[in-house]
Amino acid sequence: MSIDLTASTQHVAALLSGVRDEHLTAPTPCGEYTVAALLDHIMGFSSAFTWIARKQDEGLSDDPPHARAEDLDPRWRELLPGRLTELGEAWRDPAADEGQARAAGVELPRSVWRLVALNELLVHGWDLATATGQPYRTDPAAVAVTVEFMGQDADDPASRENNPAFGPIVTVPDDAPAIDRAVGLSGRDPGWKP
Repeated sequence: MSIDLTASTQHVAALLSGVRDEHLTAPTPCGEYTVAALLDHIMGFSSAFTWIARKQDEGLSDDPPHARAEDLDPRWRELLPGRLTELGEAWRDPAADEGQARAAGVELPRSVWRLVALNELLVHGWDLATATGQPYRTDPAAVAVTVEFMGQDADDPASRENNPAFGPIVTVPDDAPAIDRAVGLSGRDPGWKP
């Protein structure tokens, strides 16, 4: 189930120029995050997943990430495109999938961390696009992999309850676009409006 993250990093990066200063305090479909907090989260996970791919992750915290609007680097417009590019490039190395890595108190094969990174990119890209009123271009292969990955525990309520990254599944019509299925599996309403 290995997949190149480059297209997904590029699609998220393409949204950044459409984020205006007045968007930063706006709500997003991602729980309590404002757009600024969401950008802080994307900044953080872009670096963390790059370190995992490059096997430079020994210092990653066992604490879950805590994104906050007030922690958003004021240079995010300058820094985040480069971090996203590095993230895509890091996972193009075939050795990136080798071995185990520990982050946020969870140890997983690096090949699974690749899928987690893809999920974060795809879903939080949708969050950012939706919150800022932008169209969201996605890589169909990435969406299909994400739907398969998130759908693995869809029939196991206990597993979902123990995973704070996802809310309760939002059912979407069978003929809904694949991105709506991915968003619904993440616990978001594809029809969310600011």
